[in-house]
Amino acid sequence: MNTISSISAFHRLLSLPEPHHPFVSVINLAESIFIADEVWKGFVNRFYCVALKREATGKIKYGQQHYDYDKGVLSFTAPNQVQSLDLQNMECGSGYLLIFHPDFLLKHDLANAINNYGFFSYAVNEALHLSAEEEDDLITILNKINKECLHIDRHTQEIILSQIELLLNYSNRFYERQFITRKNNNHQLLIKFEQVIDEYFNANHTASLGLLTVHYLADKLNLSPNYLSDLLRVHTGQNTQQHIHEKLIAKAKEKLSTTTLSVNEIAYALGFEHAQSFSTLFKKKTNLSPLAFRNTLI
Repeated sequence: MNTISSISAFHRLLSLPEPHHPFVSVINLAESIFIADEVWKGFVNRFYCVALKREATGKIKYGQQHYDYDKGVLSFTAPNQVQSLDLQNMECGSGYLLIFHPDFLLKHDLANAINNYGFFSYAVNEALHLSAEEEDDLITILNKINKECLHIDRHTQEIILSQIELLLNYSNRFYERQFITRKNNNHQLLIKFEQVIDEYFNANHTASLGLLTVHYLADKLNLSPNYLSDLLRVHTGQNTQQHIHEKLIAKAKEKLSTTTLSVNEIAYALGFEHAQSFSTLFKKKTNLSPLAFRNTLI
């Protein structure tokens, strides 16, 4: 597997001159040309990438799946993600790439806070769509970052990082807006979400697959786990794991109240490998042990 470890190396692969800053760069896609190189067949880069693109075409393999590069306007990738490009059908189009190395964030609050921006874990096909005004807001920020890269002094890092943080906060707002404006589609997705959960238990998948997981639900809905959790949080106030726990507790209460199954049998029927894990979760959510709950029904 090839590794693109530096901003300079990435510039060379796009036929661009050396970057002005070693740890951050704003790349004009209209001025970029992908050099034919074996690296594109499978690579890992070591930096964050924010792509604001128009009229782009081509296929990207991100993880184990292929995605259309022209999906959406704004997309995000995190460091150390396995990718590959189909150069034969790749066109950069116009727009910008903001790339920055994790080391640039060291000793700054953003080094920890960046983990809270879930869209770096979204798949490329879940890219963000922007209005013209929203695009202009982000381009203004990108231009400020690019200008700051041209002259490096003791204030440069703080100024650039504050602009990156501003861009990420805007992106958070735009994603939440996208979740809300797609309300009708999301309503259907929430219905499907509940159906998939119910089917999992009704078809007794717990016997063969074990405990219901976030990844299972996301896969069935053709979404990434983080995107699904963020969407659910916006519309319901709870992430995917919290929904799974709610359903598990509801099923447990049903079995405790309508059957004579032991706590161990109920735990295994719900997919738990260890009954103690089930009891711990049940008590955490209800303030009662499973047996204590059953005794309240007598």
